[in-house]
Amino acid sequence: MHTLDSKDRLLLDLLYRNARLPLKTIAARVGLARSSVRERVARLESSGVIRGYRAEVAWPQPSGAVQVYFNVRLSRTPADALIRRLRERREFERCCSIGGDVDLLIAASADSMPALNELRDWLAIQAEVAAVSTSVVLNEDFRR
Repeated sequence: MHTLDSKDRLLLDLLYRNARLPLKTIAARVGLARSSVRERVARLESSGVIRGYRAEVAWPQPSGAVQVYFNVRLSRTPADALIRRLRERREFERCCSIGGDVDLLIAASADSMPALNELRDWLAIQAEVAAVSTSVVLNEDFRR
């Protein structure tokens, strides 16, 4: 990984906030020629500083939708097969392996409380799962 200078940091900040900014706009804000910005972006991509670009989608949620975090303690690790099954279900939005008493932190959403209960029940009966606790999201104060 190479050292970032102030122009790299400003460029990265602009792309982080809006990856669709035209090179012309970035160049003007950073104070460099478009060709220099193009070269810097290419270097940051090839060095792994910029790992990719993505579309952040706010899927429409029904009015009764519920967001939750499941704290999962596993009966054994690794749990690659479980993680593959989680990935196949759209309700599971994010899964992180973490240290401590809990092994997995899983963000999910369900269309309703009954759907949430079904999702939790499905998760709880998986062979690799020893215990599940559920935290319902009351409000999302911010997201980056």
